Amino acid sequence: MISSGGRTLANIKSAIKRNRQNEKRRLRNRVYRGRARTFLGKANLAIQSGNVDEAREAAKLAVSALDKAASKGVLHKNNVARRKGSIMKSLAALELAKGK
Repeated sequence: MISSGGRTLANIKSAIKRNRQNEKRRLRNRVYRGRARTFLGKANLAIQSGNVDEAREAAKLAVSALDKAASKGVLHKNNVARRKGSIMKSLAALELAKGK
């Protein structure tokens, strides 16, 4: 048996390979998921700060990062649509309140 980080992995050759592939994919997917989370957080902060121009730019970057994650298959397209809708709804409310 092969162990990795205290866990025992499969004995079968194909399963060992599958575990290697899954680990590579997990590390690759982390980048897109983390980037989307970061930009969403920044967009939310910008919207809460009340600066319309800054919030609009941050929302644009967040939408772009979410779309990229969806295109890579990291996040489900409906999950992305829900998050984009939420951020755009908040941005629209801010713009309406500020009168721009």
